[in-house]
Amino acid sequence: MEKLSFYTVILINIIIGVRYTTLTIQKRINPSLAMWVFFTIAVTGSLFSYLFEGNFTPWDNILNTTDIVLCSSITLVILIFGDHSSRFNKFDLYCLIAVVFILLFWLFSKAHFATHLSLQFIQAIAYLPVFQRMMKNKRNTESFATWILLLTVTLVSLGSSKGTLAFVYAGRAIACISALLILMIYFDRKNRKMKNPGDPL
Repeated sequence: MEKLSFYTVILINIIIGVRYTTLTIQKRINPSLAMWVFFTIAVTGSLFSYLFEGNFTPWDNILNTTDIVLCSSITLVILIFGDHSSRFNKFDLYCLIAVVFILLFWLFSKAHFATHLSLQFIQAIAYLPVFQRMMKNKRNTESFATWILLLTVTLVSLGSSKGTLAFVYAGRAIACISALLILMIYFDRKNRKMKNPGDPL
């Protein structure tokens, strides 16, 4: 079961990366650059604080390890192929300041467990730019299939995760992705209702 979970996480994250890249290049979605930059910073810090806190290897938290590759790749794709709306705005910069403060805390405190928890907060902050974009544009700018797969891979990873911090990482992801999916459903149904006033919500 553990090996199945391990390889399934890797496979699903590859599928997610390919799909999200394709949708971004085709301009079928308008992802937030800030969100994926914050993700990349946070998942990298999360893995290092996880490794320093206990006697673990990168493969003991395979979700976190593969997330580094996924997030950094998607960030690069958005940077190259994303439209002007993907770039940092003032709200994103405020979020970046909060991220920098948390990283400085780790640099000076060397408190790996506390920093890992703080980095989960960064990853929660990372969702704020896309929440803000959706509420400002009053529409869903993300892919349902991609985020459902991200929720699935997080749930699957629980079968091979080791250590409290790995479960904290997965738990935070489940909560944040679920909140994003609810917001996506809300705007999707709201816009559908506006286009078809006779349809029930």
